[in-house]
Amino acid sequence: MGNRVIREDFEWVYTEQPHTQRRKEILAKYPEIKTLMGPDPHLKWIVSGMVFTQLLACYLVKDLPWKWIFFWAYAFGGCINHSLTLAIHDISHNVAFGNKQAKWNRWFAVFANLPIGVPYSASFKKYHIDHHRYLGGDSLDVDIPTDFEGWFFCTPLRKVLWLFLQPLFYSLRPLYVNPKAITRMEILNAFVQFSIDLIIYYLWGPKPVIYLIAGTILCLGFHPISGHFIAEHYMFLKGYETYSYYGPLNWLTFNVGYHMEHHDFPSIPGCRLPMVKKIAAEYYDNLPHHQSWIRVLWDFVFDDTLGPYSRVKRLCKLAKES
Repeated sequence: MGNRVIREDFEWVYTEQPHTQRRKEILAKYPEIKTLMGPDPHLKWIVSGMVFTQLLACYLVKDLPWKWIFFWAYAFGGCINHSLTLAIHDISHNVAFGNKQAKWNRWFAVFANLPIGVPYSASFKKYHIDHHRYLGGDSLDVDIPTDFEGWFFCTPLRKVLWLFLQPLFYSLRPLYVNPKAITRMEILNAFVQFSIDLIIYYLWGPKPVIYLIAGTILCLGFHPISGHFIAEHYMFLKGYETYSYYGPLNWLTFNVGYHMEHHDFPSIPGCRLPMVKKIAAEYYDNLPHHQSWIRVLWDFVFDDTLGPYSRVKRLCKLAKES
């Protein structure tokens, strides 16, 4: 394989993130893109259908052998749960009911959270704002792995383990990198979530609860859909810190693959991001992008130049809170 070139630090840059300037240029040239901003009227119905599908699945799996519980959790339920986490991502940008109905969005995210099995939506919202505002920001963007992750998970076997453990790292990393006070919404999110878990347990026993939580853990870990975690911001080419994916799995993930477009215009719902690319094609067509999340995972594991250290980092000044 030739000489192993293993990164020993992040890619430090001393420039602003690229999305702010590109947004200004695109809006100046194509002001009609502003008409794409605003709520997605179909999102609430799609998410509701997914939530009730999982509740029906809870009833259907209650008497299955354990091996089939885990099989369906990975092959079916976990895919829905992963998709719901990405719906929550969209909802965190207020695209379910619009900016004027922020509380409706917060509570709808709690509803979308129910099949995931563990409280997630309120904490995600709290930290996701920083991911956009301080992309790659040292000690601010908790999407960036820690130095320990970069140092330790540097061989193919260790990188596979790291991919399996992604849900754990995404849950614990904020507490270490940028701890914040627990909010009232997080407490309510946990209360509602654990109440529903207990009701499902009381009605149908432990198997449906395990089905939900196992599906979440398995499909947020080593799973084809989880390729988006790596595809979005890991530096496959020097000088590029955000990448889009234009493959078919966007149909299951609310177009999260249109990630350059999303960071340029976070208030545009996922269903309209392909229109951004179509209108401003000259800004996106020549940028590097991915066509397969499975290929992304393969390259990440077996390419010695890729690993948790393959991220752009920058120092950011804290913005004044409004």
